[in-house]
Amino acid sequence: MLSAASGDHQESAFAVIRAEFPLPGAFPAAALAEAERAAAVPDGVDRVDATDLPLVTVDPVGSRDLDQAVLIERLGSGFRVHYAIADLGVTIRPGGALDAEVRRRGQTFYLPDGAIPLHPPVLSEGASSLLPGEVRAAVLWTIDLDSDAEPARAELRRALVRSVARLDYASVQAAIEAGTPHPSIAALPELGKLRRKAAAARGAIELELPEQQVAPDGNGGWHVVVRPRLDVETWNAEISLLTGMCAAQIMTDANIGVLRTLPDAPEQAVVELRRSAAALGIDWAEDADAASLLIGLDPASPATMALLDDATRLLRGAGYTAFDGAPPHVRGHAGIGAPYAHVTAPLRRLVDRFATEVCLAVTAGREVPDWVREALPELPAAMESSDRLAAQVERACIDQAETWTLAGQVGRLFPAVVLRTNGESGGTVFLLDPPVLGKCRGDGLVEGQRIMARLLEVDPVARRVSFEVA
Repeated sequence: MLSAASGDHQESAFAVIRAEFPLPGAFPAAALAEAERAAAVPDGVDRVDATDLPLVTVDPVGSRDLDQAVLIERLGSGFRVHYAIADLGVTIRPGGALDAEVRRRGQTFYLPDGAIPLHPPVLSEGASSLLPGEVRAAVLWTIDLDSDAEPARAELRRALVRSVARLDYASVQAAIEAGTPHPSIAALPELGKLRRKAAAARGAIELELPEQQVAPDGNGGWHVVVRPRLDVETWNAEISLLTGMCAAQIMTDANIGVLRTLPDAPEQAVVELRRSAAALGIDWAEDADAASLLIGLDPASPATMALLDDATRLLRGAGYTAFDGAPPHVRGHAGIGAPYAHVTAPLRRLVDRFATEVCLAVTAGREVPDWVREALPELPAAMESSDRLAAQVERACIDQAETWTLAGQVGRLFPAVVLRTNGESGGTVFLLDPPVLGKCRGDGLVEGQRIMARLLEVDPVARRVSFEVA
């Protein structure tokens, strides 16, 4: 049986996952050559000099592919957000070898033992990354918000920027709690809370399920953990969502662009969720919508965990909608409660480069470039395919780490919560410690029920664990 500390075997297992899925390999020589030339030669584009803005980046510890840098200022009773986004639009030559390879990849794929980048590191971790102290080409969004944190004006332009600090979530959270936030984001908590309030008013459906991650176990191997989501991560994400909503407004007003879309939940799905809430003893007022209910639940409650898992039925059908010359046939995003577009992570996601170019052209009163217009119809299929692959790889890595976490413990009892039931055949449980998801045999399981689950099987080759009710 594979030991949780057998680091060499575990690293080879991630290699097996890399080989099992159609993940990209090394960049072709021609694509690398183009990237190196682009990194070495200034793009020659006329840009606004915004290097005086004290922008900062906020990312996980150790990140080098830095897409965004932010500065938040008070503006009367409202706010002004400066949001610089790495500019790939003039770095990658349309129709070239690098362009073709990036379109083939679709996005950066993250595995526990290393990422497979969308762009060569000479760009994504070097010349195009918003690293501190370096002058970088960027698309600079300036968004003015009123006292309720609703956008009143948004503009974007190509600029030169220089980040003054590379911050990470944990240190930013600690500084805010200590009352010593970085001046560039001192207003982030207030703005973030207002934007969260606005999300609830829009009917945004957001599921705060426990987030499993694969992490080093301290003994040369890997295990699965739940990483708590810090408040600063939520607030920071609201800045990205705000920008994406402004981009969607620009594109839908002009009848050209590409949106990230999610249809409203079918009425039957809401009816079934109400039935589940009643069975779990969760009070759901008749005049309240699903968003209002979910945002007020205690995420640590077993009943809440089961209901949030069940609520995933409300968020099915996510995709991308491209449109040119007419309104999009799907416009909204039920998870956000508004039209939304990806524009804030061009180093890591293909579609952002094209959506940004549409916004730049529209706001400048120019025609959208032909190379962008020609690519729009192809983007939804490319992104949906890469999204599926990324999700499959992430799940495989977590499944693998779950087997390592539980190796050698067959027969042990674990406290667990029943998330789903399968009639009389059992269901799916989530262990409270360690945070493992697995099938469980047993009669009479009830969603939201706390049980003791006995580990029956650990199969590292099949990446499978199973339990039975004790």
